Order: sequence, then structure tokens, then C-alpha cells
Amino acid sequence: MQGKGVVKFFAILLAIVCLYQLSFTWVAHKVKDDAKVYAKGDTTKEKAYLDSIATQPVYPILKHDYQYVSQRALALGLDLEGGMSVTMQISLDELVKKLSNDNTDVYFNQAIAQANKDIITSQTDYITLFVSDYEKINPQGKLATIFSTKDNQDRIKFNATNSEVETYLKDNAKSAVTQSFTILNTRIDQFGVANANIQQTSADRILIELPGVKEPERVRKLLSGTAKMEFYQTYDNSQVTPLLSNLNSIIAAENKASKKDTAKTAAAAKTDTTKKLASAKADTTKEKGALALLNKVQKSGAKDTSSLSSKTKGSDLYPLFDVLKPMMYQGQNGQTEIAPGPVVGRADVKDTAKVDKYLRSVAVKSAIPQSMKFLWGVKPMAKTKTFELYAVKLVGANNGPVLTGEVITDAFKDVDQKGSPEVRMIMNSDGAEKWSEITTEACKDPNNHQSIAIVLDDNVYSAPRVDNPIPGGVSSISGNFTTEEAGDLANVLKAGRLPAPAHIVAEAVVGPSLGKEAVNAGLLSNIVGLLVVMVFMIAYYNRAGTVAVVAVLINIFFLMGVLTSLGAVLTMPGVAGIVLTFGLSVDANVLIYERVREELALGKSLKIAVADGFKHALSSILDSNISTFLTGLILYVFGTGTIQGFAITLMIGIITSLFCSLLISRIILEYMIEKGWDVKFSNPWSSHTFKNANYAFVKNRFKYYIFSGSFILLGIGSMVTRGFNYGVDFVGGRTYVIRFDDKNVGVEQVRTIIDKNFGSGNEVKTFGSDISVTTKYDINDNAPDADAKVETAVIKALDSTPQTHITAANIRSQQKVAPTIANGLKKSATLTVLFAIIIISGYIFIRFRKWQFSLGAMIATAHDALMVLSFFSIFKDVLPFSLDIDQSFIAAILTVIGYSINDTVVVFDRIREFLNLHHAKTDDPKAVINDAINNTLSRTIITALTVLMILLVLFIFGGDVIRGFSFALLIGVCFGTYSSICVATPVIIDFGKKDLR
Repeated sequence: MQGKGVVKFFAILLAIVCLYQLSFTWVAHKVKDDAKVYAKGDTTKEKAYLDSIATQPVYPILKHDYQYVSQRALALGLDLEGGMSVTMQISLDELVKKLSNDNTDVYFNQAIAQANKDIITSQTDYITLFVSDYEKINPQGKLATIFSTKDNQDRIKFNATNSEVETYLKDNAKSAVTQSFTILNTRIDQFGVANANIQQTSADRILIELPGVKEPERVRKLLSGTAKMEFYQTYDNSQVTPLLSNLNSIIAAENKASKKDTAKTAAAAKTDTTKKLASAKADTTKEKGALALLNKVQKSGAKDTSSLSSKTKGSDLYPLFDVLKPMMYQGQNGQTEIAPGPVVGRADVKDTAKVDKYLRSVAVKSAIPQSMKFLWGVKPMAKTKTFELYAVKLVGANNGPVLTGEVITDAFKDVDQKGSPEVRMIMNSDGAEKWSEITTEACKDPNNHQSIAIVLDDNVYSAPRVDNPIPGGVSSISGNFTTEEAGDLANVLKAGRLPAPAHIVAEAVVGPSLGKEAVNAGLLSNIVGLLVVMVFMIAYYNRAGTVAVVAVLINIFFLMGVLTSLGAVLTMPGVAGIVLTFGLSVDANVLIYERVREELALGKSLKIAVADGFKHALSSILDSNISTFLTGLILYVFGTGTIQGFAITLMIGIITSLFCSLLISRIILEYMIEKGWDVKFSNPWSSHTFKNANYAFVKNRFKYYIFSGSFILLGIGSMVTRGFNYGVDFVGGRTYVIRFDDKNVGVEQVRTIIDKNFGSGNEVKTFGSDISVTTKYDINDNAPDADAKVETAVIKALDSTPQTHITAANIRSQQKVAPTIANGLKKSATLTVLFAIIIISGYIFIRFRKWQFSLGAMIATAHDALMVLSFFSIFKDVLPFSLDIDQSFIAAILTVIGYSINDTVVVFDRIREFLNLHHAKTDDPKAVINDAINNTLSRTIITALTVLMILLVLFIFGGDVIRGFSFALLIGVCFGTYSSICVATPVIIDFGKKDLR
């Protein structure tokens, strides 16, 4: 093999990179284990421990801190770790109403109502539907008369066409979704979830995954809240420093003194502080006491505080400044000076909670003026990784901001005269007048212009200094922005003016106990699956099988390393993808080994047989893996959440499998041959398996047509009359997986109770040792507390009998899907499957250059999908486990299509080879094709058996979460193997009688 040195170098380099990437996971798990041992079951104590070492070095060699390590560890999905997944839908109907200033036009409101109905079953975007419905209801109507308002007139003229209005609405809809994405992205940071995931899944939907979160009600409340955009005047750091000094003294005294003494101290401090704030600018001598204290803090921090006693002493004297670093700098004369500006201190991530606790204490709050409020910056500083604390002014009778976001009509990123990113902000007339007053006041002191804090949801996004009074309501906000930061700030500024509320349309809550069971099931299925592969390959291929096993082990190591380096999230379907990768790894080795055995049978030497075996198997391996990769790509593009996790694992597994099978295996084999090892490719019992096979596949093709046609017709009849067991993904509703304390509770008993309390249309079924309950009760209620009410109602209903007594702790997981998203999933799933069949058939046409091959592949893949669907409909209430049609099932169907094409391509490749060898007109194409099928039968059966054994392991040990998924794969592989021989090939014969000669 040429380039052997390059392959070895690349393999070693990849191994080092993977080892480095996986090391973060090992270190992170060790730290978490230490935290659990320290906390002894106390989750609050465990979290505090992890927060305390967030910036402490935990990686012994490279000195990385825990925050750095945990962000690079292999992330587990919700189904493995527990947590919550939420799909938010932006209410574009409310946005349209807002843009029209809540116009009362009858036709306008009828069009909105009709669009709300149409969007449930349509794949068209909401704005297009609204405009279309309006033109149907009022053919002569002009939308410009509705949307050309006082605030919008700069964008929409009174004589604008409906098409122009539609473009304007779509621009605002896109902007609203982007704003919501920015806001939600900020809000999820408040949960402290290390591996949170947020992504826009469609034109108006955003998926949020929060692994490990244990407060679903808090999540719902925080994510569903309307954005609160505000502007605040700020205090200068020099004005606040005396207060912070006093607060530090109060906290120190409070830590020592009794509550009574502390109250007296606070009262005295409040009087002193008020005086200092009133005369802060007039008499700077008042700052000397604060500066003296800060100088002591600075000197104390510069000393060696390695001993525990000195640390404790510092914390006792300066408890506030121990966690909140004051803003100071060295002046030209070497003296410590108070830094100007609105930032009054900085704190590490781990210390922000402690600062908040200090500021919330009764004594401290009583010392803080009522006109002052402390707010954190929205994100840590890039260099120091610390959060900035701002002091803002509260004004008016309600002690609020000086201005709110409703006055902003537009904001967009721009560049200043120097080419640096800036943000342009435009206000309406009322806002412009007020803004002029605010900015004029900020410039009142010519030597100390004040800053205005831009605040969203109580987080300071920016606090630009006001350089000049700004009349007219058009402002430029500059700073050290990147282009992305300028865009984010523009979106934040627009959030208050054009609120498009985001409602939860789908959610899933997985309990930690269920997640732990899934992890154990995943590990067990991987270990058993790997053992099955190892035993079978060694038993069938002798010493060469050992090489294949080594290649599989290296493949899994590379796969896990690459997944970690890409920041992929490992889900239970992802675990299934890893197990399936075992089969893909074996498939390439089987193709090579079967070819080597053929070359050896021709009398070639071992070295030449191995070289020719790799050479002749290459085409089939590449074609089959590329077609399977295309399936994974389609899954990734059109899937969401766990399906994408499965797709990523599948695609990466295919790439690493090719590398290990084609290169690593060959290097090992050639090394063994060079060293004179006796390398055998079979054991005595397997040496003649399928040798000289001569089954009449072509002759019996009409029997296969009859069998497949009959089963599919029976399945279609069942689909029409009996339908499917749709999962909540496709019907909408709420699903609860409940574990009853009484193991004798049955499905019928629970169904009776649920139907009695929630009417008909509910679904109750077994879920392993648990019971799954799905109901559409109040599914259209979008109130913030609707989910909690339904959960309480389910618990109350089941608690009506002693045997079915449950509490909230018995609910192991829950899922909610709105009817809108359910109907959309049905259509997109159908289109995805059809699209996959067309794409893969197109690839086959390009590779084989005959439409008969493409048609055969298309019919075979459609056949496999219909066979699996038929099976799930016919046997839906027969088997002792659920046969649900959901997103995971669609992933299984597409995987079956990929496997079927993989298998079919190998058979097609051998047929093409045999047809090229037997091109004389005297050769009967049917006989040639039948010989080709029999010739590749060994590979087809061995690969199918290996994959089936692996899937059987996954089905038995993989757990309830993916039992239906793994069963669909199991029967799909059976149908796929059957169709590649008995369906795809006959189609080539019956549609290509002339072209094949």
C-alpha cells in the first residue's frame, strides 16, 4: 500500500487528538464524583462545590479550570442525563396586530383568525397565509391603510402595494424571531446549565434543551415571559465607592454581631451614606475614607494569602470586597484612584451569587438608597471572565427606568466613520422628546458625562457614555463591538418595540432516574453489542477476524473523540448510532474479507490476495457508505433534537469506519504478512459457507412480488381501517410516564380513570415497567400555569383510588406537543422520507448510469418503508410493547432506507461487474444476474446477521426509550436484506430486458 507512512502519521495524530479531547470528559467526571462525595446527596451543596471551583485549575497537567474542562467534556442529552427540552413558537399573529396598532378592521381580524386555522395544517409561512387570506376575504382591500401607522410610515407608505406590505411584515417577522433567539439565549444562562443548547428549527420555532435542570416550572415561567426593555441613568463609580465601603463594614459587622447590633449599625450607616451621596461631587475629601479602605484591600490582596488563616482573616475584614473587586487603577503619581464610569465592581462567575446574597440581606438593603439598584452585565468580560456590576438610578414615583423600549421604532447595526461597528437607534416622537431631555441631563457636568444603561430582563447589555445631547431621537451607540455584538444589541433594542410573545408548543421533561437508567442501558447495549461483534468475527474469519475487531475498537475510540471535539450531544438514539456503527465497521471488513477469500480460491498468494481484495472491494464499500451517509445528512438537515444526534453519530461513524476498515485494517494485515504470521480468513466450519451457492432468485421473482404485494396491500388496508399508534409527536397532547408504587396497577385500570376524568381520545399503554398516559386535555391553553394545572389534574385523578395513588415524584418524564407542531411534523416526516428516496435514487443513477438501477433502488427503498409501516399497523396492538409512530420511528425508517441502499448497492456493484465480464449476446442476462446475486450472497447474509445480532442486543438491552426505534430497525434490516436480493434486482431484469445485453 502506497502512502503507508502518511496513514500511520495521520492515525497517530488523530489518536493523540482524540485522547486529548476525551481527557476533558474523564477529568470532568472525576470532579463531579468528588462533588457528590463531598455533598453526600445534598444537590445544593453539590452545586455550590462545583461553582466554587469553576475558575480553579482541575486539569493537573495543563492547568485548565473546571469551567473550561466541563465545556469541552462529552455532553449528554436529556434522555441520558435528565432535564427539559422546550420548543418555543413566536406568536406572529400578535406581532401582526402590534404592527397595525391593534387595528379593528373587520376584514383584517378575520384574515388573522383564518390564518391561525390554516397554519395548523399548512407548511406555508404565517405571513404568506395571512396576506393570502386577507386578499380572499377582501379582494379590493389595501393592507397599507392598516399598516401605514404613525410609527411605520417611514417604511410603509399609504399607497404601498400588498406585496410591499407582505415584504415589510416578513422582514419584521424574521427580525422578531432573531430578537427572541437573542433574548432566550440570554435567559437560559440563568439556569447555570453547562451544555444548554438553543437552535432555530424553523421560520418561527426555537428549540431549547437544558440537560440536568430540575425546575421545569421556573423554566416555563422564565422562557414565556415578555421581554422587558428599559433605559436607566447610572451612578458614577466615584459616587458609589463610599457606599460599597459602608456596605462592606455592615456585612463584616453583621457576620460578628447580633441582629440587634446589626440593625443599629445599618441605621447609622444609612444616614452617613445618604449624606455622602448628596455631596459626593462637591466634596471629594469624603472619598478618602473609602480610598483608604480600598488601599488596604488591595495591599491585603497583594500579600501572600496561601495559608488558610490569612484567607479567613481577609474574608472577615473585607467580606464584600473579597468577592466583588472594586474598580480602581494606578494614577500617574502611583496612587490608587477610583475608576470613572458606571461599573462599580467585578466578580467571578462563582462569586456572583454570594454578592447577590450580601446585597439582599436586610441590613444591607436598608443602607442602599431607594433610588439605587445594582444590576449585572449580561455576559462575562472576554479577557477576565468576570461579570461587571452596575449601579443604576431609579426615578419617578414608581422608582423605575427613565425610558422603556416601546419608544424604539427601529435599530440596526452600522459602521462609524472609522469603519468600526456601531448601532443606530431610532425613536418615535414621544421617545425622541424624552431622550433629548435625558441625554442633555447626562451632559450637564462638562467634565463628567454620564452613561445610560441599556437593560433587558434586568441584565445590562451596554452602558454607553453620552457624548452630546441627542435631539431628534436618532442615536449612534459605539463601543468595542464586534459585528455580531452590534447585531445582538440591535436585536435587544428592538425587543421592546415589537414584542412577539413566544409560547411553549412542545416540551419534554425527563427525570434524572429515567436518565440514569438510559445511561446504564446504553452502556450495557454497547458492551454486549461489541462482544457479539468480536465473537462472531473471530469465529467466522479466524485471525483476520481479530484484525477486524481491533479496527472496530479503534473506530469507536476515534468516533467518541471526534464527537467530543465537535461538541456533539450524545443521546440515546446517538447510542443506537454507535451500536449501528459496529455493524457498518463490520460490513466493510466483510466485503474485503469475502473478496480476499475469492482471490485466495483462485490460487493467489496471501499478499497479492489481500491487495486485490482491498482493490476490488473499494468500489462497493465507497458506494454503499456514501449512500448511507446521504441518509444521515438528510436526517440531520430535516431532523431535530435526538434525531440530529443520531444522524451526527451515524455520519461520523461512517467516516471513521472507512478510515479504519480501508487503511488501519490493511496496515495491520500487511504488517502480519511481512512478519510471516499465518493469517487465515476462515475457520474450517466457515470456509465453505455459501460457496457454489446457486439459488434461483431470478426465476422465483414473481413469488417475491406476490408476497411483498400481498403484505403491503394488507398493511394499507390496516392503515386505512385501524391506523397507527401515533406518538405524542404526531397527534399533540401531553404524555406522562408514570411509575406506580403498586406493581399490580394495569393499563385498563388507568385508562378507565383517565377517560372518566378527561373524556375520550386518551391513550394509555405500557412503557417497560411503567405506564404512559397521553391526553389532549386543555392542550390549547397557553396560560403560563396550564402545564402545572394539567399535571395536578392527572395526579388528582389517579390519586382517587388507593391502588393508583401517586405524587409528582412518580412522574418520571413528561412531554407536551401542540397540535400545530404535531401536524407540521407529520407532513415534514412524509416529505423527508420521499426526499431521501429521491436523493439516493439519483445517486444510484449517477453511479450506475442506467435508469433501471435507479428505478430498482427507488422501488426497493419505497418497498422497505411500506413493509415497515404495514408491520407497525398490522401488529400495533398485538406485540407486548408499543409500536409508536413518532420522530424516532422516522429516523428508523430513514436508517432502514440507508441500510437497504447499502445492501442493494453491493449487489448492484457485483451485477455490473458480472455484466461487464459476460457481455456477449449469447450470455443470458438473467443467468448472469442470478450468478452475481449468489456470488455476493455470503457478504449479504454475513453483514445482515451481524447487524441483526447487534440490533437484537440493542432491542433487548437498550431500554424502553428506544425499544420501538430499535425494533423498527430490526425488522427494517430484515426487509432491506430481502428487498436488495428479491425486489431491487428483479426490477432491473423486468425493466431492462433490452438494455442489459
